[in-house]
Parts: sequence; C-alpha cells; structure tokens
Amino acid sequence: MQIYNTMTKKKETLCPIKPGEIGMYVCGPTVYSFIHIGNARPLIVFDTLRRYLEYTGVKVRYIQNFTDIDDKVIRRANDESCTYLDVSNKYIEEYFRDADALNVMRSTVNPRATEHIDEIISLVEKLIEKGHAYPADNGDVYFSVRSYPAYGKLKGQSIDDMESGARIDPTEHKKDPLDFALWKGAKPGEPSWDSPWGKGRPGWHIECSAMSMNILGETFDIHAGGVDLVFPHHENEIAQSEAATGKPFANYWMHNGHINVNNQKMSKSLGNFFTVRDITKEYEPEVLRLFMLGAHYRSPFNFSRELMDQAKSSLARLRTARERLMNAHVGAETEADAEFMKETEKTEAAFRAAMDDDLNTADALGVIFDFVRKCNTFVTEPRSEKALSEAKRLFADMTGVFGILIQEEAKEEFPAEALELLAQRTEARKVKDWAKSDELRDKLKEMGYAVVDSKDGAKLKVIE
Repeated sequence: MQIYNTMTKKKETLCPIKPGEIGMYVCGPTVYSFIHIGNARPLIVFDTLRRYLEYTGVKVRYIQNFTDIDDKVIRRANDESCTYLDVSNKYIEEYFRDADALNVMRSTVNPRATEHIDEIISLVEKLIEKGHAYPADNGDVYFSVRSYPAYGKLKGQSIDDMESGARIDPTEHKKDPLDFALWKGAKPGEPSWDSPWGKGRPGWHIECSAMSMNILGETFDIHAGGVDLVFPHHENEIAQSEAATGKPFANYWMHNGHINVNNQKMSKSLGNFFTVRDITKEYEPEVLRLFMLGAHYRSPFNFSRELMDQAKSSLARLRTARERLMNAHVGAETEADAEFMKETEKTEAAFRAAMDDDLNTADALGVIFDFVRKCNTFVTEPRSEKALSEAKRLFADMTGVFGILIQEEAKEEFPAEALELLAQRTEARKVKDWAKSDELRDKLKEMGYAVVDSKDGAKLKVIE
C-alpha cells in the first residue's frame, strides 16, 4: 500500500516495523463539547484505513486519545459549576454515541491525558536532564525549540523563518518566542497535580507524546489527524519525542483535509457550524459516513445538503442492491456464472488498487457502484449458489471496509432447497401453471415458509 507521508511530502510504501502489524495513533478530541463534522472526518477516514488494513490481513493496534484536561474543559466546568471530570466524562460518553452511530470501530485503547500524568512528568524530566527543556520561576516548564535543530521539518519551514512572526505573551515566562509549554504551573481554582516543579498540569503537546510512546513504543508506524494539527501540535510532538529518545517518533504522518460548509470555512460566527448530532437529526449517520468517503481524504471537502442528499440516494442504491443479492433466486450453474466469477475477481483487484493508492476511497466507491450495476443485471435470472455467495461476500467485504451497511438488520438466510422450490414456483406462475404454483407453495408451507408476492418478485418468510 502507498500512503502520502506529510513528513517527506510524497507517497511511500507502507512498511510496518513488525511485519503483519501496524501501530497507529490518531489524535482524538478535546472533550468539552459535542464533536462537529470537522472532527468526524478524521474519525471516519482513519477508521476506514484501519478497516482496510484489517481486511488485507494486517493486525492493527489503533490508539485514539482523549484530551480531558485543557483550558476549554476547565472553562466549561466553571460555566456549568461542576468539575473537569464531570465535563470530560459527559462528553466522552457523547463522543462514543456519535462515533458508534458513524460505525467507527472502538479503539484498541482510548487513553486519557489525566491517566498518564506520571509518564508525562517522566518525559518532561528527561527533556530537562538532556538540556531540551527548562523550568520557569512560575512553575511552568518550556521546551527549548533551538535545542532541536530539526524543528519545523514536518511543516517544511526552518526555525529562522518561523521566528519572524513569533512573539512572547506578557503572561509567559519562556526564553524564546518559539518555545512551548510542557507543563503549566497551577492557577487558582484549576485542577492540578504534584510535580517536581510544583503543582500544575500538562501542556497539550506533551500529552500525546507520552501516551503514544507509552502504548506503542518510542517509534511506531502511523501518526494521523487533521491537517490543522500539522503545526504546531504534531511539529511539537516530534520535537519533544525525538529530543527525549534520539529515535524517529513515527514513520508515517497522515493528515486529512479541511471541511468547508457551502464553500466557506466552518465557524460559529458564520452560522455554518454543525455538530454530528445536528446533522444526524436530518440524515442517517451512515449517510454522513458515505458522504465523507466520497472524496480523497487529503482534499479539502465541501459540505452541503445537496451533496448529502446525493449521498443519501447512493446509500439507498447500495441497500437495494444488497436486498436483490440476498433474495436472488438460485439456479443451475451456467457459463454466465463463470464469467461473473471472473468479474468479481477483477472488481476486488480494482478495489484493492484504489485503496492501495493512498486510501483513494473516491475511486474505490466508483468500483463498488460499478459492481452494483453488474450485480443488479446478474440477479435478474436464477444463478448458481457459488456465484451468488461470492457476490455477497465481495459486496459485504467492500461495504464493510467503508463501514456502511454493517448495522443493517440481518436478512434471513433460507436453505437452498427452499430457494429452489421458490424459483420453480416463479417459473410455474410465468406459464400460468397455477396448480403447480399452489403445490409448490404448499410444500414450502410444510417446510415452515410462507411465500410473499410483491412487485419485486416472490420472497420467503418464516412462519411464526
């Protein structure tokens, strides 16, 4: 598989550190509110990458964190007259409601920053010991950016170029405008933890370094998130992690593009800010998921109700195709079945080729709908059980990778003998052999199945 590495600015072959296994860390939300559609894009995109890797036989250790202590969390707690823990617990629960609805698989581990205070303090101590960080007289600890000459390599900008626009806030105690906080000294009324520098709490960037390295090791395969995290968050993670260990932090960096709303940047001031909960009051969550995968993950993406309506129609087409496959009539094997089996092989190869090309879900979706057209034509006649089984398997695999149709109510599977009798009854009705039709219906009834005639053809139903 080829993926675009933000670090090298080119596509590279994905080569796991341990063959057959991938360690993957995806930056998760700061839990002080409901997630919005911008948050949903990396959730869906990198969940799809995980699903695809697992479909190809790769074992994925998937880590997605929660930032449960932050200025925004503290502000929300103060506004609601509760604790930071009340806020974080509430919105972690709400996050899972939205993520589950979007068919996002549960992570292998969902670490919280406050569960890793000891690891964070140890990492800061190591950076001070190595001369990459320094404590200030107010209890803050800062990373010394100039102690790490490679700073800026992810963004693709040198330290000197960055310095021109940097300023020191009067409330900060750092030595250089580019230096950033690893530990923040306690302020009145804020939650805090004991540390060698006095009571305080971790900075945002150090949390992810400590959690990811503690769970996945000092060097792991993939670090991912939205493009807005490239700088400063991921740049700072790289600097502090590699300065501490002397090793590469992550081998591949993946970032999804921004989402605009009606061709404008999403913001509350423009009135175009939507949470996932807002959108799923109007559309099924699977519609939002399919919509998100309709474009390449690195491309900026435009959200509109017109485009969501198109995704809704596309999802309906997929459901109809699945229904036709599940209820297709079984017949004797013919040359057409053999030809169709060859088409399923070509389809699967095309699907893999698209996904192997930097997770090109847009092209892969085209492959799925091309297969839908072929299936819809194929099942107009009775087909061999072998061909139908392969078609169902491939359809389920491809839609499963996309994380759609997996919560559909399981369709009843009927024995081949019953399906064959139903097919014979259909033929009898075509030639108006009503006596034969009734005889076959009675046989099915004895087996415990009722026949339901509809405009889409006859179907079986278990007699309760």
